[in-house]
Amino acid sequence: MTGKVALEGLEFHAYHGVYPHERSSGNKFEVDVVVETEFANSAFHDDLNGTINYENLYSIVKEEMAKPSKLLETVGHAIASKTLETFREAKHVEVQISKFNPPIGGVCRKATVTVNQSRG
Repeated sequence: MTGKVALEGLEFHAYHGVYPHERSSGNKFEVDVVVETEFANSAFHDDLNGTINYENLYSIVKEEMAKPSKLLETVGHAIASKTLETFREAKHVEVQISKFNPPIGGVCRKATVTVNQSRG
């Protein structure tokens, strides 16, 4: 049986951005990650081994958010790739990363990038 496991509204202070001040002072980011998966029968018998462990999924996101990058696309791709590598039952990953108050010269609550990656 297929389904989805998602973590929504993960918040981080991270150092992603093209401008030097973004990489030195950092900014607030929000991450949502959705994993389409094939649930094993054991998941329906209350066994964690039959599903995506969202504590492990959070660890992947946290680890990748801690690595400064210029582009959110780079971070999203790294999270998606590591998720597919870690969870063999994962079929597709969608990662949405939002940067609050991006430096665009005007009022903007957040800028968002969405990355989708499927198992080859």
